[in-house]
Amino acid sequence: MTSRPAPLKFLAPAWFAVVMGLTGLALAWHRAVPAMGEMAGGVALVVAMAAAFVFVALAVFSLQRARRFPEAFREDFAHPVRHPFVAAIPISLILLATAAVALAGATPAATAAWWAGSLAQLLVTAWVVAKWWRGNQPGGIAWASLTPALVIPVVGNVLVPLAGVPLGFAEWSAAQFAVGLFFWPLVQALILVRLATQGSWPERLQPAVFVFVAPPSVVGLALAQFGAPPLLAWGAWGIALFSLLAALTQLRRILALPFAVPHWAMSFPLAAFAALTLRLGAPGSAIAGLGILALAAASLVILLLAIATAKGLRDGTLLAPEPVAAIQPVAP
Repeated sequence: MTSRPAPLKFLAPAWFAVVMGLTGLALAWHRAVPAMGEMAGGVALVVAMAAAFVFVALAVFSLQRARRFPEAFREDFAHPVRHPFVAAIPISLILLATAAVALAGATPAATAAWWAGSLAQLLVTAWVVAKWWRGNQPGGIAWASLTPALVIPVVGNVLVPLAGVPLGFAEWSAAQFAVGLFFWPLVQALILVRLATQGSWPERLQPAVFVFVAPPSVVGLALAQFGAPPLLAWGAWGIALFSLLAALTQLRRILALPFAVPHWAMSFPLAAFAALTLRLGAPGSAIAGLGILALAAASLVILLLAIATAKGLRDGTLLAPEPVAAIQPVAP
């Protein structure tokens, strides 16, 4: 009789997508205050506190995992498909700081978390891009390993202004925002080439198609934060809406999959789209109504994800070895 591997060994950085989804939802509920009143602010506070609790728990267990299973920790950084999820950790810090600033104002703790997350995110971006320069050399990245998760480490820099501008760091926020804005179309192009030459990514990563909704949604929010002309934010909203409609074409395939952590890739993009829609819609307008519907949909999806996660942890189906699919480039 073989013993079951220690669950802690499989607590990969992708689990921080839970924090991203919860903080995104808190920010979306905060954006709903003008349309729904202070009740929305109360919901935002509760969800933000839940996100902070999950982040602390994941951070503590991740440190224990790094100490007890250093080889598993190193494998996350070296894995051709999983390594982009390392960026979920600094992005979680940025989003927690953003939620703190939105709900409680500029505080030393929020400033410290924002700087830590922003600088760490920039370092992760440089580390991931360095893999591209290596090409097919050891430590490089192959075409077949490119998935929508690549958006997280390189385009995630566009999140920085959401808290950076109200904290008084507009110049640095603009600089790091530009990094994410520069890489956004490049990553989209790389993934399209990957689809054309290698086919689709492993089926269990199919929920990650919703990741494409996040960049335009966050870019629109950041442009509004910078005080850019409103039509630019509306343009970003249009791209986000199209990306959402495209992702929804894969919903049947996603629903047919057994639940796994990659399903959380749907959470933050849906919340970010709801937040941008609410940001652009004046109270009582049709767009504001659409924003409330988007918020309801994001809330329902995240609630179902949380229930499925609790069930998976109880049943032992989540913190377990992942099915491994060989990554082999398609012959030209």
